[in-house]
Amino acid sequence: MGVRRTPGSVVRAAVGAVVVTAGLIATAAPAAAAPLWPGGPDISLPGLPPAPELPTLPGLPAPPSLPTVPQLPAPPQRGPANFATPAVNPSAGEVVGIAQPVILRFSAPIADRAVAERAIDVTTSAGDVPGRFFWFSDRQVRWRPDAFWPANTDVTVRAGDLTSRFTVGDAIVTTADDATKTITVTRNGAVVRTMPTSMGKPGHETPNGTYVIGERYRDMYMDSSTYGVPVDAPEGYRTYVEYATRMSNSGIFVHAAPWSVGSQGAENVSHGCLNVSTEDAKWFYETVQKGDPVIVQNTAGGVLSGYDGLGDWQL
Repeated sequence: MGVRRTPGSVVRAAVGAVVVTAGLIATAAPAAAAPLWPGGPDISLPGLPPAPELPTLPGLPAPPSLPTVPQLPAPPQRGPANFATPAVNPSAGEVVGIAQPVILRFSAPIADRAVAERAIDVTTSAGDVPGRFFWFSDRQVRWRPDAFWPANTDVTVRAGDLTSRFTVGDAIVTTADDATKTITVTRNGAVVRTMPTSMGKPGHETPNGTYVIGERYRDMYMDSSTYGVPVDAPEGYRTYVEYATRMSNSGIFVHAAPWSVGSQGAENVSHGCLNVSTEDAKWFYETVQKGDPVIVQNTAGGVLSGYDGLGDWQL
C-alpha cells in the first residue's frame, strides 16, 4: 500500500529535520578558548585614563630688532673742471694756522663760477668740515671753513686735476683788546703770553675784526707813501722796524716799537699797527705762523674789510 501524504505531515517532517540539524550543530561546537590570563577567566582590560594635557609654554618675546647701521654719506662727487690746473695756497706740505683760507688762482677768467665750484672739494682728516666759497675775482676763488679749522688736522684740496695737501698746526689765537690795550696769546686754549700794546691813534684807529697772519719780516722799512701819504707830509713817515708780522694787506703789523714803550698799555699812538716792545715783538715773530688769527676788538676803527686779502673772516 502506498504512503499517504498530507500537507501536515510534510510540515512535521520538515520541522523535525530542523531540530535534528540544530542538535547536530550544537553537538559539534568546539571547546571554549583558553583564557587570556593564565588561571583566570577571559576578561577585557580596563580602559586607560586619557593623558593629561601638557601645559602650553608661554609665548617667547620676539627677538629685538637689530639697530640699523647709519648710512655713511657718499663721498663728494666732483664735476668736470672748466679750468686748467690752478695755483693753490697754502702750498703742498705747508703748515698753517687755524684761520688760513684756501686760495685758488686760475690762469684764465672763469665764466661759470658754479661749474668751477663743483669741480673743487676740500676734505680733512678730522672728518666733515663745512665751509663756503668766496670769489675775489673771475680768476681767484677762496674757500674757508665756517669756523676755524680743527687744530692739528691734515687738509686735502682737489680742484680739477690738482691734488694738494697741507697741515693745520696748533690753535694759536691772538686777541688785541683796545679796552685794556693788551694783547693775549693762547695756544690750544691756554694763555701763553700777555703784552701791553699801543694801537692806532685818533684818525688812524685800528679796525676791529679777525685778521689772518701773513708774512713775517725780521726787519723792514715802513713807508707811508705805500698807501698814498708822502713821507714829508705831516702824517708821513719812513721808519725802520724790527720783528714785523703782517696781519693785514692794508699795512697793519705787530712790530717792535721801542719809541712807544711808555704809551703801550696806556694810550694809542700808532698809525694803526700794534706797537709792542722789542722783546715781545721778537717772541711774537718767532711764535705765530701764517694763517693764525688775530682778533682786534673794542676799537673805534670800524671793521676790517673782508676783501683786504687777510680779512676773509669778515665775509
